[in-house]
Amino acid sequence: MSNWMFALGSMLVYLVIAFALGLLAGRKRSFWSVSEYAVADRGLGFIVVWFMMGGTVFSAFAFLGGPGMAFSQGAAAYFVPAYLALGILPWYVLGPKVGRIGARKNFVTLGEFVGDRYCSRALTVLIGVISVLAFIQYLTLQIKGMAFIFSILTEGVIPYWFGALLAYGIVVIYVASSGVRGAAWSDVLQGALMLIVAWAVGFYLVNTLHDGPSDMFSAINAAQPDFLTIGRDGSPMSAMAFASVIVVSALGFLMWPHLFTKSYTTTEKRIKLTTLAFPLFGIFLVPVLFVGYAGIGVVAPDALGSADELLPYLITNELGASGWLYGLIGAGSLAAAMSSSDAITHGGSVSFGRDICRAVKPDLSERAQIWIMRLAVVGIGAAAYWLSIFGAAGIIALLVGAYGSIAQFVPAVYGALIWKRGTAVGAISGMVVGIGVNYYYQIVADTTPWDMNAGLIGLLCNIAIFVAVSLITKPVDEALAAEYRNA
Repeated sequence: MSNWMFALGSMLVYLVIAFALGLLAGRKRSFWSVSEYAVADRGLGFIVVWFMMGGTVFSAFAFLGGPGMAFSQGAAAYFVPAYLALGILPWYVLGPKVGRIGARKNFVTLGEFVGDRYCSRALTVLIGVISVLAFIQYLTLQIKGMAFIFSILTEGVIPYWFGALLAYGIVVIYVASSGVRGAAWSDVLQGALMLIVAWAVGFYLVNTLHDGPSDMFSAINAAQPDFLTIGRDGSPMSAMAFASVIVVSALGFLMWPHLFTKSYTTTEKRIKLTTLAFPLFGIFLVPVLFVGYAGIGVVAPDALGSADELLPYLITNELGASGWLYGLIGAGSLAAAMSSSDAITHGGSVSFGRDICRAVKPDLSERAQIWIMRLAVVGIGAAAYWLSIFGAAGIIALLVGAYGSIAQFVPAVYGALIWKRGTAVGAISGMVVGIGVNYYYQIVADTTPWDMNAGLIGLLCNIAIFVAVSLITKPVDEALAAEYRNA
């Protein structure tokens, strides 16, 4: 049997299992309950929440973008475990407060939380629009990952467009039918598989292509002395760029609506346990980055269409790998892409239904909201699929660009919890300016001041505008502000 057949067979088996688990998770649950669809009636357990949060880490970036970044940018790839370790820490304090407020006021989205604190439906809608656009951008990188995996590991038998359609189509069906539970239980399966595959593949490649990590890094250092450093003349990334991308990613981590709303799905104790255990996912990412370093000196950069293709290229062209390894890589990589896709798709659909549609038309029935959310799963998926097929941006650019937008929620969210003078006009003004600055430096400008990350520049402008405008506009009722500060 050809290696590509092993890969295809393992991926199809995995898809069937993930599909069945996603559908079964929603059995005997209320099909028409917004609380069930959005936050699983606030009853998810510790293991499920841990894997749900970790599934965001082990996305298509982990098996494709991560190795590609290590291969092309050296030490810069370590920004990922760095921001993961930092980004989750605020949840230990933030999560329980948000969870208590959410349970008391029946919130299911970030937009509802912020909009209620500042007494502004316009702010809720703005957050919903920004969230959906960022979700589409982030989802596009996951679908690109699925397409790469199918196309390369099956040696082109499954074309790029069809691989993406097949894998993501399954995600759309179980998310639309089972809501957050379908995403959650699929993430448990996907997470367990990814952790096994990450170490197996990293160990195998480093020891097959080199004689272990020590020899691998020694060879890289001898050939490219500054490739494994930050901020030196031969380094691919400056110290400012490296530090600022960590800061904006760490601050933006919990601002992703599908992560923020996990505060509504479980108990205070489980939130704190998850926060303490979560950094383990950063350790599991290390062997994935080693895959990228293992390819240096083995694969010529011009042999790849993009650096994101490194892992499947190594398996198919350099190792003469056996069928079992093809199958393992295929299933693990597909699990990584799907584990984020389901959570992102679900989060986008809830933001669209509650933060946009219900905020505009508050008298929407619960049944109408559920229909809108389920249809939004299809609409958001279709937009991301189109961008994944026809868009040119790579996985790294999509990831960093999406974080730059989401990080603009930071002043409004933290201001809601710690500053009584924050106002809706200040939050909206800061957010609009921050988003505008972020996209100006991402799309229009060729460089940024001091090589700072575009999202961080936007965030600094956002904070300044938020504070200045809030100080000259009328604050909300003091009792409401105190309710959020003292939650």
